[in-house]
Amino acid sequence: MKRYVAFFIFCLSIFSFLQSNAQKQKIPALGVCTSYENDSVLKAAGFVYLEEGARKLFAPSVSDSAFRGYVARIRRMKLKLETCNLFLPRTMRVTGPEADEKAILGYVDTLMQRAKIAGVKIIIFGSADSRKLIAGQDPKKAMQELIAISRKMAEVAKKYDRIIAMENLNTTEDNFINTLEIVTGIAKAVDHPNFRITADLYHMQKDGEDPNHILAAGPYLVHCHIAEKEGRRAPGTSREDFRPYFAAMKKVHYKGRIMFECGWKNMGEEARPAYNYLLGQLEEIYR
Repeated sequence: MKRYVAFFIFCLSIFSFLQSNAQKQKIPALGVCTSYENDSVLKAAGFVYLEEGARKLFAPSVSDSAFRGYVARIRRMKLKLETCNLFLPRTMRVTGPEADEKAILGYVDTLMQRAKIAGVKIIIFGSADSRKLIAGQDPKKAMQELIAISRKMAEVAKKYDRIIAMENLNTTEDNFINTLEIVTGIAKAVDHPNFRITADLYHMQKDGEDPNHILAAGPYLVHCHIAEKEGRRAPGTSREDFRPYFAAMKKVHYKGRIMFECGWKNMGEEARPAYNYLLGQLEEIYR
């Protein structure tokens, strides 16, 4: 009888261990949008991912030798670099009379090809200067143009098995695509598996957007940016509460990355406390 009891206790402990590990895996991994020069500092602080600038690493203007150097540097990194922001050049308009479809798709082709070589899966589409309305533009026509070019860019991304993830920006940065709700509508209209969504919680907080808008974005949500509303600082600086957003993310079973896209006064001193602060809120919600 004692053997059966001992065996039952052993099995229960194994089940509890596996269940605990499964629960841990549900918590999104944390990273930082910054230069790869900060790799070691952020690794020591507990972060898993780093997000660099796509234009900096992969744009056609980057020479082949410079690109090879970037790839070599990425492969030596301690953190994983699988996402990039800063997609399109400021001068490359995607709507209106200045939009040059051939130039856009040529740029995207080179960038996606290089992203694949480097192992970067997701390119975040913020690029406010490329997409915001200019004087005299008709918003409805601009939206139609944006959806059309986004679908074509997604086809290029598909060729290289990469993903474009459009990001919501706040009204002080973008007078057009400035809520997650709008981005979700665009993703639905583009209707392409290589065109998805980045939810930026800083921009949502900045404009007071309802966290429940994440629920509608859920089927398209592959990435997340975060910073505190106050001064766009690292989480924990003003001890802001992100739990309502995390609760919505949990409901849609979000398991992607959460990247700190914020300012630092002293990254070496602030990184670990910021990591611990946000991890505490995530654990409270996800577990």
